[in-house]
Amino acid sequence: MPSIESNSLTARQAGLLRCHSCAQLHQVDDQKHCQRCEATLHQRKPNSVQRSWAWLLAGMILYIPANLMPMMQSELLGQVQQSTIMSGVLELVAHGSLLVATVVFVASILVPVLKFMALLYLLLSIQRRSPRRLREKMRLYRLVELVGRWSMVDVFVVALLAALVQMGALAQIAPGPAASAFAATVVMSMLSALSLDPRLIWDRVEKYEP
Repeated sequence: MPSIESNSLTARQAGLLRCHSCAQLHQVDDQKHCQRCEATLHQRKPNSVQRSWAWLLAGMILYIPANLMPMMQSELLGQVQQSTIMSGVLELVAHGSLLVATVVFVASILVPVLKFMALLYLLLSIQRRSPRRLREKMRLYRLVELVGRWSMVDVFVVALLAALVQMGALAQIAPGPAASAFAATVVMSMLSALSLDPRLIWDRVEKYEP
């Protein structure tokens, strides 16, 4: 992959400024608000890295109880059984539902972990002002934005079962405490990605004022 020329013209160097809210382009001058939506204009999202770190660390902390606590509580003929995410995957495998087990494992375990690792890599790379593999980092950022919401599959499944399986004393299914923690984890990881200004990936040589 060829390196990016350090003297290539950027939008900031061309005197252009984009509104973060409506994407309207402006000439860089003394104007402080967008002509279209009146949002405050910034060269880069204010405190982007700090806010992204805060959301990411909060999501990683909540991911621990989301995996340790029960995701679902089922009651069948008076017998109560609690299932974590991983035990639910193993139960699906034991009952021969390999496809469903794979979907739940990928969406609820693999994707969140990989998303955490990707955001950590991007944030550390930005803070170190690394000039390597810039295009690959942008593709990684877009991928993180794209797949993040699909981590909610497990929460949707539990909510659907809780709504459908309500048979009084015969059978009941209710979401466990891990459902709230896991939903908060997914939301915080999405907020971490949204808070990160991807243009910071390219700001590796020239200093800027946020």
